[in-house]
Amino acid sequence: MIGLPKTTELNRQLPKNAIYAKFQMNTAEKERIDRDISRIYIVNEISAEKVNLKEGAEVKSFFVMSVLLKRKDFDEKNIITLSKLIPQNIVMVLEYGGEAKLVTYRNKLLQTVWMPKEKLSIEMKGLDLDAAWENIIIQIGDLTIEQGRTLDEQISIDGQRAKLQKKIDRLEKLARTEKQPKKKFELAQQVSKLKKQMEGVL
Repeated sequence: MIGLPKTTELNRQLPKNAIYAKFQMNTAEKERIDRDISRIYIVNEISAEKVNLKEGAEVKSFFVMSVLLKRKDFDEKNIITLSKLIPQNIVMVLEYGGEAKLVTYRNKLLQTVWMPKEKLSIEMKGLDLDAAWENIIIQIGDLTIEQGRTLDEQISIDGQRAKLQKKIDRLEKLARTEKQPKKKFELAQQVSKLKKQMEGVL
């Protein structure tokens, strides 16, 4: 799956009931996950024994999980919950109606766009599993690591920029439709202030 070596392939179903029991989830939590997720399979295990890479200092292995969804507009909180419950490095392939996307959690949910399932792939790059795993996160999150920054710093900064940009877009939209000059001016000032904040995050 997703272009990984055949030596890594598994086909092991992970029953949702086993997850519920292991983590003692209450009825409401179970129902939330049930609304979005149909079935879960572990489809790849990447480790030094299975690929031509050394163990990393931190990453000894990682897994690919296929998550069959009941709806395309899934609640991201359910995927985050699943990521946090399973104490492994995991790439999830979310599948719905012939389309799929790659998702992983690293301080926030990182995901690709939806595309035909057969077009999904990840590239194993790096001298060891630490580097390979970091590069997979970069690929899924479509991240550009700026000079002097760590991966986690870049994810945090990109998140701050995205939040500020969302606020700017919302205020600019309000300003365009605002009829009162005074209110329009106030909105423009707020936009200007947020843009200065954005420069401070760069």
